[in-house]
Amino acid sequence: MDVVRVGSPASLETLSLTTGEEREPGVGEVRVELHASSLNFHDYLIVVGALPTEPGRIPMSDGAGVVTRLGEGVTDLAVGDHVVSTFYPDWPAGRPTSQTLATLPGDRTDGFARTSAVLPATAFTKAPQGWTHEEAATLPCAALTAWRALFVEATVQPGDIVLVEGTSGVSIFALQLAKAAGAVVVATTSSEEKVRRLLGLGADHVVNYRSEPAWGKAVRRWTGGRGVDHVVEIGGDFEQAAAACGQGGHIALVAMLDGSTRPFPFVPIIGKNLRISGLSVGSREHQLDMIRALDAHGHRPIIDRTFGLEEIADAFRYQETRRHVGKIGLSW
Repeated sequence: MDVVRVGSPASLETLSLTTGEEREPGVGEVRVELHASSLNFHDYLIVVGALPTEPGRIPMSDGAGVVTRLGEGVTDLAVGDHVVSTFYPDWPAGRPTSQTLATLPGDRTDGFARTSAVLPATAFTKAPQGWTHEEAATLPCAALTAWRALFVEATVQPGDIVLVEGTSGVSIFALQLAKAAGAVVVATTSSEEKVRRLLGLGADHVVNYRSEPAWGKAVRRWTGGRGVDHVVEIGGDFEQAAAACGQGGHIALVAMLDGSTRPFPFVPIIGKNLRISGLSVGSREHQLDMIRALDAHGHRPIIDRTFGLEEIADAFRYQETRRHVGKIGLSW
């Protein structure tokens, strides 16, 4: 099988495409012929050495493909099933623990930048019906994070106002899922071109945070002073996110991608009775719930651009430009 490995020292220049050994699945395992992955910011931190991992690690937390062989005792999957990986394969359901979060493909264990993988059957779920492998591979990290932010840590209702930040995979999935639930969606972005893209994807209002640095107040004005009910916070500006919220609002804190050291806005959090949820993706049960919803509603992911497995370094270089809207895919 073909395998991409992180070099030593880790960098885009030392990523290498090599060959690896295949093995037969053991008890409770399946062999999956992989066909696609998708880029997440966490993957980028691994391949450039910003997060520690072992030299030779196979990167990429997301993977999708076809089951080609079953080990003894596997009953939930069958040969020929189209499947997608889970971000935390040891977190089946319930509250997260240090044990259930210990295994993370592409980081603490080998990931999916390869053409075949033998893993426990519980490391996969069936993909949404009729989706391509490339589409399915967008789900394990970005889509599940958005799902948990809106429908596990919160319960978005028709008429609620949801704020999403930027045009990353998480933000675009949050926009799509919130609109499917009947919510009003306000988005922020950094360019007029992306303003137009977000409006075209269904956003009800978009604020350019470069021309409106106090975008939290701008969002609140647009709501007529009510403020938003839910924020999917990906590191845009926590202080402004709190300013945008109305009374009893919820902020799902997904990441601080800008390495923010801004003061924590205690006054609006307390004064507005805000609820803050820190979250890291979700469980296998959350993923199964999300896929059932996607099957019912028929939404498809937004994939900005696709690269081959051998072009993985170029894919990450494109991610560095931050020009993408939605997901960047790998397909082979």
